[in-house]
Amino acid sequence: MSFDSTHNSKAIQPLDFTPPHPITATTTDTNTNNNNNNQSSPITYTEVKHFKKWFPFLLPCFVVANVVVFAVSMYVNDCPRNSVSCLGRRVLGRFSFQPFKENPLLGPSATTLEKMGALQVDKIVHHHQGWHLITCMWLHAGVFHISANMLSLIIVGIRIEREFGFVKFGALYVVSGLGGSILSALFERSSISVGASGAVFGLLGGMLSELFMNRTIYTNIAGHVLGLVAIVIINLGLGTLPHVDNFAHIGGFLSGFLLGFVLLIRPQHGWVSQKYMPPGFSSDSVKPKYKAYQCILWVVSLVLLILGFTVGLVLLFRGFDGNKHCSWCHYLSCVPTSRWSCDSQPSYCLYDQLGNQVNVTCQSNGRSSTYNLPNVTNSQMQNLCLELCS
Repeated sequence: MSFDSTHNSKAIQPLDFTPPHPITATTTDTNTNNNNNNQSSPITYTEVKHFKKWFPFLLPCFVVANVVVFAVSMYVNDCPRNSVSCLGRRVLGRFSFQPFKENPLLGPSATTLEKMGALQVDKIVHHHQGWHLITCMWLHAGVFHISANMLSLIIVGIRIEREFGFVKFGALYVVSGLGGSILSALFERSSISVGASGAVFGLLGGMLSELFMNRTIYTNIAGHVLGLVAIVIINLGLGTLPHVDNFAHIGGFLSGFLLGFVLLIRPQHGWVSQKYMPPGFSSDSVKPKYKAYQCILWVVSLVLLILGFTVGLVLLFRGFDGNKHCSWCHYLSCVPTSRWSCDSQPSYCLYDQLGNQVNVTCQSNGRSSTYNLPNVTNSQMQNLCLELCS
């Protein structure tokens, strides 16, 4: 046996052994005349291979796709044309960022994200634009946002794609992102949501369920589980800060956790060892490919996953508001303190225009400001309101 610690998997797998010369063994047979004759019969050992390793090509494709979509959103945003002030206007031009006070993540405006397909419950329920559940996971609110998500995606995703292939990795990523969007839409009713963090949490959930599912091929399983659980708890704890959609994190993690039992199952170690035994070697018992607990987890997880997605989608398109049926659930996404508030009410402003002078008053905080804007557009008015109310 060999101890394989590649990619921190620490799996115990059959020894990859290829003898330099044929190995022979001497056997003793008894003929019909009870004469003992020593005969040499060669025993050929087949090469024992590890689980197949895949080249991770889908992961970089996902990263490139997210970066390209962010660049397109910045192009559509066109801050110099639609806003009064921009960050990096001289250097970046059309790709300059919204004012830091409006978007501290260095990115486009909320109006642009809505236009590009951000998760917005009203458009999904009342305008039947269900595609927002998918498009929102490819959008990001700013440079800091996409940098953190892509770094996490690379760290977590590379092992899954190398160990299980691009099909399972891609399915785990997309389905987890969709699950995060559904749970977010059931509870985050008054704000938009974007980002790949739900899909990334799904990959973490898949890694955790894979440890439980294939525990016979791992050593120090408790250490791996505790380390992964600690990472998940810390990140979910950070999700209780304002302006972070923790429901997408929770929904993505649960979806990935259940789907991991279905997609990331591996044959038990005894079956793998038995497969590569030399010819003529007899075993006391034939090992099944999968253990009974693996089959049970596979069936139960598949049923729960299908049931959860079906119920979630039905409730969503019927306009179900989870906050009305769970008075404490909003604390899962944001915990108010003396330093910040969790109110995320939409911004409403009063406008008074006289010539080129535009007076904007935010109704939520009472702040007012006057701007000199010739030929002001509706997009500029919305961005001024967001900046004034933030």
